[in-house]
Amino acid sequence: MESIYVKICGITNLDDALDAIKYGADAVGFIFHKESPRYISPEDASLIVQKLPKHITKIGVFVDSSRREIEAVLRTSSLSAIQLHGDQHPEDCTGYDVAVIKAFHVGENFDLTQLGLFEVQAILLDTLRPGKPGGTGETFDWNVAVQAKQYGKLLLSGGLTAKNIEDAIRFVRPYGVDVSSGVEKSPGKKDPVKVREFIIKAKTTTFYDESDQDF
Repeated sequence: MESIYVKICGITNLDDALDAIKYGADAVGFIFHKESPRYISPEDASLIVQKLPKHITKIGVFVDSSRREIEAVLRTSSLSAIQLHGDQHPEDCTGYDVAVIKAFHVGENFDLTQLGLFEVQAILLDTLRPGKPGGTGETFDWNVAVQAKQYGKLLLSGGLTAKNIEDAIRFVRPYGVDVSSGVEKSPGKKDPVKVREFIIKAKTTTFYDESDQDF
């Protein structure tokens, strides 16, 4: 049985990226949204990416960025995939030379059918909190995530920590999980102990029922 795909997001420095990889992360995420406390410049992200193993997926996180802005970052940062948050239409998520993850924020009366409109490599579900594009540290109704799997590979996010990751995986059975604030000392700085514990628990929780191919 394959272990679950683990992404450590909000990477701002090389040490945190290397720790995540050392403990078994499959992907690291860089946030290019300037209003985020986990923001990193494309130039700094590029320097980190150059020092990471080739097999690690390097994901750029964008919030309502234009295609021109995203493609400019792709030219300089050597990313493996992009994760789009915001009001993108389905056509805004196609035509890139890298894999695309479309993020959706789940609140009351979330419309699951919209997921079927997007032709992307994976969908990510996070918790809706007005004014915050992510990193809320709060969970949402995982029943929604279970239903969302019919629309493609699912990355589960939102309030995940070492304390709840095993329950989350067993309940949702996602393709992968995505964590940022749940493994931090402070916004933008990871806690290696929390990172290690989170990844070990995620990787050893026996559940996985999606394709074993990465993005």
